[in-house]
Amino acid sequence: MDNLFSGMERAARMRRAPLAVRMRPETLDDYVGQAEAVGPGSWLRAAIEHDMLTSVILYGPAGTGKTTLAHIIAHTTHAEFVEVSAVTGTVKDLRREIDEAEHRWLTQERRTILFVDEIHRFSRSQQDALLHAVEDRTVVLIGATTENPYFEVNSALLSRSRVVELEHLADEDIRTIVKRAVDAPQGLDGRFVLDDDALEEIVTMAGGDARAALTSLELASQLAAPAASGRGDEDKGPFQITRALVDEANPHHGQSYDKSGDEHYDVISAFIKSMRGSDPDATVYWLARMIDAGEDPKFIARRILICASEDIGNADPMAVVVAAAAFRSAEVIGYPECRINLTQAALYNALAPKSNAAEAAIDAALEEVRHGPRREVPSYLRDRHRPGSEGYGSYLYPHDYPEGWVPQQYLPDGIVPGAFWHPSGRGWETWRIEQTARDRQEARERIQRGGGKPDTHKRDEKG
Repeated sequence: MDNLFSGMERAARMRRAPLAVRMRPETLDDYVGQAEAVGPGSWLRAAIEHDMLTSVILYGPAGTGKTTLAHIIAHTTHAEFVEVSAVTGTVKDLRREIDEAEHRWLTQERRTILFVDEIHRFSRSQQDALLHAVEDRTVVLIGATTENPYFEVNSALLSRSRVVELEHLADEDIRTIVKRAVDAPQGLDGRFVLDDDALEEIVTMAGGDARAALTSLELASQLAAPAASGRGDEDKGPFQITRALVDEANPHHGQSYDKSGDEHYDVISAFIKSMRGSDPDATVYWLARMIDAGEDPKFIARRILICASEDIGNADPMAVVVAAAAFRSAEVIGYPECRINLTQAALYNALAPKSNAAEAAIDAALEEVRHGPRREVPSYLRDRHRPGSEGYGSYLYPHDYPEGWVPQQYLPDGIVPGAFWHPSGRGWETWRIEQTARDRQEARERIQRGGGKPDTHKRDEKG
């Protein structure tokens, strides 16, 4: 139970708390954004308003309001609200909270809501310790995570919970939050004037992250206050927050990118699709996102090398050569110089003609090999270094013929030419098809005229 001293302590802690913590809303009416997840008519909003919440996993990027929602629930529920740290908490801590929750229900018929922030950091054994308590509703679990819960949270625990996904906040939501913080008594209390271009810079830097926006605002305000005081202005302000101060407070701001999380896979996916889609500007942008975040250059180079064969192939055979050179540069040079090699290779991929014929051909052939009937190697193609090989059919050695080619079946019986490889009709691949077709037609005509006989003096049986 709160008393005078605990209230004073809480107020003192709040005064020194970061602006993002001080501005955390306590009611749904003050909550900004996430209309689909917690707006009017949503399941989560109805569950909070009627204090009928069941276990839920809040999933979304940093700064989108997961912890804030948990604290709103803490302020609105009649249940006991307890938190366990996913970083420092142990199985023993969980069992203690579960035992207390069970005792609370048996003696007071009072529910317990257990909040676990960054629940993906819990080990499997810690997550398993929650299973029965969640299933029996000894506790109502609120788990918050920036990682995809379908990969990081125990499937049995997921089946007992509802996943609610939160998105990056819209720019207008960030503007609302920042403006509110400038004026609110628990925020900057009207002591600062935020220039319009400074506001837009904060919104741009935030990238949908409310916590980042409020941190930028707080840092800029700390720079603004002493600057104003140095001019002899009143200590209480109002002080002006300019774009220059915002930039000074944030000398480097990268886009969000978690090298082990969903953002990592989303950005690399966008990078690959941009190369495949022949968009050089998008290719460089997504590459810059990864380089700026410190992504392993060999990881990037591997994806460029894969794309060179998967999406370009023989439409431009040089693509794989350029990509292999970029991979080597990532190994032996590293950052910062290899960023140029990676960019050159990625742009080559983006600008090259595209063909997925190689990938499609091997996949089709593998499908036949794995699921088709057994097919024998034609006798004239078999190895000759074995007893009885003299009875094999006659192999026609292409180099014995003027064009270096002779009509001959190489596929096993039952498979016809064109079964697997379907050229794209683009680039070098198409040029070679057309040239080869002309060469072979000329060879057939010469053979028909009797002028395409093998040079028997050159014949040498090939095994």
